[in-house]
Amino acid sequence: MPPVVRPTDAELAILRVLWERGPSTVRQVFEVMSEERELGYTTVLKMLQIMHEKGLVQRDVTDRVHTFSTTQTQTQTQRHLLDDLLDKAFGGSSLNLVMQALATRKASHEELAEIRKMLDHAEGRKR
Repeated sequence: MPPVVRPTDAELAILRVLWERGPSTVRQVFEVMSEERELGYTTVLKMLQIMHEKGLVQRDVTDRVHTFSTTQTQTQTQRHLLDDLLDKAFGGSSLNLVMQALATRKASHEELAEIRKMLDHAEGRKR
């Protein structure tokens, strides 16, 4: 199995567009991204080409217009990034990661309820 490629921040921004929209052309990705920040069409094109070379996206060339899609789901990518962060920054401790996450940003009541449900499920209980 080839090593997992860690996307850069800019590549993650493109991946988020593709996860949200599904397979998209360079123009479609550019239009979404240019709403949030100033960037050129050729920059998006070059980034997608690099991401294709890295294996982060695949390109459908059956039509005249190339369509790009992700090679991994958002969940798969998040898990790879989280595993890396967990090992590098928290010495593999899930407890330290969760405690730091909750201390850094205030969780909403809905998020806390969802966390409680996940903990109950992990412990084998049902609410």
